[in-house]
Amino acid sequence: MQIVNSLGKAYFQKRIGQIDHFKAHPEEVQQKNLHYLLRQAANTEYGRRYHFASIKSMNDYRERVPLISYEDLLPSINRMLKGEKNILWPTPIKCFAKSSGTTSDSRKLVPVSRESLINTHFQGGRDMFALYVQNYPDTKLFSGKNLSIGGNQESKQADTDRDIYIGNISAIVMKYLPFWAQYRRTPGIDITMMESWEEKIKEMAAVTPRENVTSMAGSPMWLILLLQQIFNGKNVNYLQDVWPNLEVFFHGSVSFLPYKPLFDLMDKDGSMRYLEVYNATEGFFGLQDRQDDPSLLLMLNYQIFYEFIAEEDFLKENPVTKTLEEVELHKNYSMVISTSSGLWRYKIGDTLRFTEKRPYRFIISGRTKNCINIFGEDLFVEQAEKAMLEACKNTGAILENFSAAPRFYDNKNKGCHEWVIEFIKEPDNLRSFSRFLDNELCRLNEDYKSKRSDNSAITEPVIHSVPGGTFYGWLKRNHKLGGQHKIPRLSNKRDFIEDLLQGNSRDTSCAL
Repeated sequence: MQIVNSLGKAYFQKRIGQIDHFKAHPEEVQQKNLHYLLRQAANTEYGRRYHFASIKSMNDYRERVPLISYEDLLPSINRMLKGEKNILWPTPIKCFAKSSGTTSDSRKLVPVSRESLINTHFQGGRDMFALYVQNYPDTKLFSGKNLSIGGNQESKQADTDRDIYIGNISAIVMKYLPFWAQYRRTPGIDITMMESWEEKIKEMAAVTPRENVTSMAGSPMWLILLLQQIFNGKNVNYLQDVWPNLEVFFHGSVSFLPYKPLFDLMDKDGSMRYLEVYNATEGFFGLQDRQDDPSLLLMLNYQIFYEFIAEEDFLKENPVTKTLEEVELHKNYSMVISTSSGLWRYKIGDTLRFTEKRPYRFIISGRTKNCINIFGEDLFVEQAEKAMLEACKNTGAILENFSAAPRFYDNKNKGCHEWVIEFIKEPDNLRSFSRFLDNELCRLNEDYKSKRSDNSAITEPVIHSVPGGTFYGWLKRNHKLGGQHKIPRLSNKRDFIEDLLQGNSRDTSCAL
């Protein structure tokens, strides 16, 4: 095992030179990405429509090629699903990834090219391990296996002259991993690809405790469900009771902030390391390269070209984008990507704030559609999660899940924010919890504070403490178990929290 571990470290250490190069020359690497993408796709239908071959500069690209959303791409994607080729990207598209979605029932299928699979998603996984080895040269990570839950596959569509594979991006990545990578992970592909989420978790709980797991990767929300099943079955309380050589959890998909206190309870000696990855259906974007810094390194050499829309322009019909060198620190930006899967100036919907330039590091602040701004409060997920964590600290609570939406004005009452919270451990006093949450939101967000001042625009928050399993039940009812699916933390609409609260006999409400 020592030899295997040494060989594993040597393999991943080779990647560090490439990472150091784009850190030192970020703008140059991005320009090369753009020219590569335009050159490759010049003779596609999309490339001919917007004359990719004659684009010479970033200004040409901005002026000629429109910003797009998924709905703009849908006609092209439907044609690709029927087998038409050379529309958005020159090589055949055989895989389509189901996007995560939140409250929407509409299915989004994002094209995943072979180039993107290898040079974006696989590369991100390799760099994740490479940076870990660089930071922890004494690691024994490769003496054991990586536990990863993976997403759900859906089907092979065979109504054309070729098969089309549809599934969560994690399922697609795992299906096409090289054999040596498959060997280093658990559970096996037969369990990972099971269509029934609940049966898969049962099988994983039976198989993975028998393995020497040294690392875990995935969404904390789904991993917790697996760990709860394992802990209950083995009657243990700590991660190290199951896997004594476990070193690190590479987490992504959702913010780790609300889940960190629960993982701390499961860590017997405080030896666990936690590192964030920013991988999405549309690409692999960032890695936490420093343990003591929560910001992520923007990965620039994955055949992705980045643009950014400033917060004040989010709602404009034709916003002017900024290139990497034009962004400012500590401002919210919406990310726009062009990729080797044929996503051209695609508005991904995620928002971020840069904390450092050259190299470019950032914090994920939320989603353009995952916020509350009905009363001019401009409340982002990042602020909500920090306030929630502070309220938990001050009241002894441990959080499982939460979501919030506005309660609108009526003919007698002002509006407010309504929170639905599922606790693992209830706060000592729900009224105190509400007060801490409200005060912390005022501290973090000046717009929220001004609207709350003297109840001028919105009144105190309303808190609903709901029974365990409430959020899981919603996910199950809406066929969103596993994969990239997420709980919508904040929304300008009430559909989600109304669905959560409907028929909830144990609901306990609290206002200040």
